[in-house]
Amino acid sequence: MAVSSRPRQALVLATTLALALSAAACSSDDGGDSGSASSGDCAAYDAYTGNDGTTVSIYASIRDAEADLLEESWKKFEDCTGITIKYEGSGEFEAQLPVRVDGGNAPDIAFIPQPGLLKRFADAGKLKEASADTKTMAEGNYAKEWLDYATVGGKFYGAPMGSNVKSFVWYSPKLFAEKGWKVPTTWDEMMQLSDTIAGAGIKPWCAGIESGDATGWPATDWIEDVMLRDAGADVYDQWVEHSIPFNDPKVASAVDRVGKILKDEKYVNGGFGGVKSITTTSFQEAGTPILEDKCAMYRMASFYANQWPEGTKVAEDGDAFAFYLPPVDPAKGKPVLGGGEFTVAFADRPEVQKVQTYLASGEAANSRAKLGNWVSANKKLDIANVENPIDKLAVEILQDQSAVFRFDGSDLMPAAVGAGTFWKGMVDWINGKSTSEVLNQIEGSWPK
Repeated sequence: MAVSSRPRQALVLATTLALALSAAACSSDDGGDSGSASSGDCAAYDAYTGNDGTTVSIYASIRDAEADLLEESWKKFEDCTGITIKYEGSGEFEAQLPVRVDGGNAPDIAFIPQPGLLKRFADAGKLKEASADTKTMAEGNYAKEWLDYATVGGKFYGAPMGSNVKSFVWYSPKLFAEKGWKVPTTWDEMMQLSDTIAGAGIKPWCAGIESGDATGWPATDWIEDVMLRDAGADVYDQWVEHSIPFNDPKVASAVDRVGKILKDEKYVNGGFGGVKSITTTSFQEAGTPILEDKCAMYRMASFYANQWPEGTKVAEDGDAFAFYLPPVDPAKGKPVLGGGEFTVAFADRPEVQKVQTYLASGEAANSRAKLGNWVSANKKLDIANVENPIDKLAVEILQDQSAVFRFDGSDLMPAAVGAGTFWKGMVDWINGKSTSEVLNQIEGSWPK
């Protein structure tokens, strides 16, 4: 499913935003030219000057309070360079961006969360190749895995910006402490813990994959996370690209490993019923029985921090927190499943290139992080600027040198599969169809 259409890692904030950056950051001491930035607080923006009085338009799916934070984060850049950024966020971004591009009304820059959509525009010759400065900045600040998703036909089109981590298991620190349970660091430890919890009369796992028209996507995330752990990143890539069939034994192995949790009546579904209740339990509600000790663990992305009831303390010593979904074989590294947005350009005017370069910088990442509720894989992001404990944990994972990051697989697959038969197949699988039957059906649906 498209990352932007899932709950984002920074949902609408519940409190009124009271944000202010120093208005004196770029004073007229430099001769009144806001673009000179020759001294003081504007020195960090020297490389982006020379185009004062120009405007760059940006179009994305980020809206409401999160959009306000985004615009606040680049205000100093605007003040110091004289470049005005005209931002527009839309809930119909994925549908409207192609319309605008095909109609000759493309934005200067768009934040695209689906590498498949990025490739579509690149293949059609609609995108502008990133400038040498943007490419250099991106290569210095992001791991190669991230940059590969924005590279088509050997051409690099734009750095990532915001990110999210999906490889998390939510739990109750209070319950774990009370029972003497330790956070597992390997898959085998997690399964042994599951048995221990079940033996204590508590369902070890919560689960829910209902999501309206998108029902099934949480189960595809399970499969993707376990494919990375069970078969490794190279096989994961082959699966996503259809270099191996969807019904390959390696895929079946990962699905069956997930089935040992999601299709075991002893393990699920705390607070809601048995295995089949998973398909009718919304992913938003699925984790809440953790607060009532009706289940102990819930695999869901970092953005679930925003789904807990008001008043829930999300912290390592709080009511709810999360741990990294352990690897099956630690020797294969630290697999991380996630998503993010890529900053691509439909115009190559100098001011557009400078904005695109800035958005790939450490200054941009830290400016946004200081305002809260945001994660990035930018290596220059100072974790001290990340306050939310789950966001901090996500950044630590993304910056871990042993991390092997891969983008959400269903977002990379053809939409007919990734947002179609894969979702539906997971619902059928939970409801009782065999692994082989479901995988054969999905394989048969792959576009020829």
